[in-house]
Amino acid sequence: MSLANGRPYLAIPGPSVIPDRVLRAMHRGSPNIYEGPLIDMAASLWPDLRWVAGTTGHLAMYIGNGHAGWEAANANLFSRGEKALVLATGQFGLSWANSARGMGIDVEVLDFGKSAPVDMGRVEAALRADAGHRIKAVLTTHVDTASTIKTDIPALRAAMDAAGHPALLAVDCIASLGCDEFRMDDWGVDVMVAACQKGLMTPPGMAFVWFSEAARERCGKSDLATPYWAWGPRAGAEEFWQIWNGTAPTSHLFGLREALDMLREEGLAQVWARHRVLAGAVWAAFDAWNAGNPEIAMNVADPAYRGCSVTAARLGAPHATRLREWCETKGGVTLGIGLGMAPSTDPAYHGFLRVAHMGHVNAHMTLGALAVMEAGMTSLGIPHRGGALAAAAEVVAKGA
Repeated sequence: MSLANGRPYLAIPGPSVIPDRVLRAMHRGSPNIYEGPLIDMAASLWPDLRWVAGTTGHLAMYIGNGHAGWEAANANLFSRGEKALVLATGQFGLSWANSARGMGIDVEVLDFGKSAPVDMGRVEAALRADAGHRIKAVLTTHVDTASTIKTDIPALRAAMDAAGHPALLAVDCIASLGCDEFRMDDWGVDVMVAACQKGLMTPPGMAFVWFSEAARERCGKSDLATPYWAWGPRAGAEEFWQIWNGTAPTSHLFGLREALDMLREEGLAQVWARHRVLAGAVWAAFDAWNAGNPEIAMNVADPAYRGCSVTAARLGAPHATRLREWCETKGGVTLGIGLGMAPSTDPAYHGFLRVAHMGHVNAHMTLGALAVMEAGMTSLGIPHRGGALAAAAEVVAKGA
């Protein structure tokens, strides 16, 4: 017996749910890429993409995913042999470090584990120890999609300033843009990386790199910037094709235009507030379940360091895998795997999962997902305390 027939809910941390408006905007034949409506529409994307990032700086767009965004940032920030300091709070911080290392960049990693935030004291100490200023840039994730730890970017900028170090600050906002508050210019960020498939509510396929004038000036001679990845020609293009170094991702551009319209209509402050409330509902449910089973817990203990787009949690092996399978096959809700919390060959892997609440998501979607999860725990005999749904509903009621 399955109750999954009907419209499924993909509650994984990207690709996120695509709004019907975005799908309709994309459902069209190939347009003229040399002149006409596409060119005029695409020109309107730049102001809104700067608005959602909180910057007046430069912007380069790429056909690719978040990993392509990392490579674009690496290629323009560094020359071969130059040094990066990577602050890792989970799988994606370590992966960005590996991406940079694979391109010939000298990488030093400060690894804060999978459940703890960045220790700003350690960062300041590492920068002070770099008396010769070999570190060209500090790289970090705003929200690590695997661990769901959120880094306090203003505090990081303050630590860098306190150390008196000239390093540039580069931040991966792939899991946070359009979900968590982010203000690139106000927070002193020099380079920002994001992609379209999470808070920007568009199918995977586009990556973005915003960069400050200081980054442009200091990185103009980076020898890793090949013709395709170089951000200068894309950001300063005179012809439409130069923005993409070839054919544009036309359908994605129409979809992205509609997604940005939706963000404008709602208002960015309201978008951030909606994500905070829905995240709080998920956290309240886990707190209630935890009271009946200490093995059930969120990965990040302090709410101040949790991203508002996705929640990583522990249920104990093999309960997380069993619950994910039940929710998808019996309830029509697909939850995220516990990525990076343990190798897939390790039995502990089956003890973790992630619940996404990012992008095109509302109260009934989040509350419905939690209800299906509780039904699954009951059906599977996973110990938990009741009251989770009432606790989540109370958060929504107060937030509304």
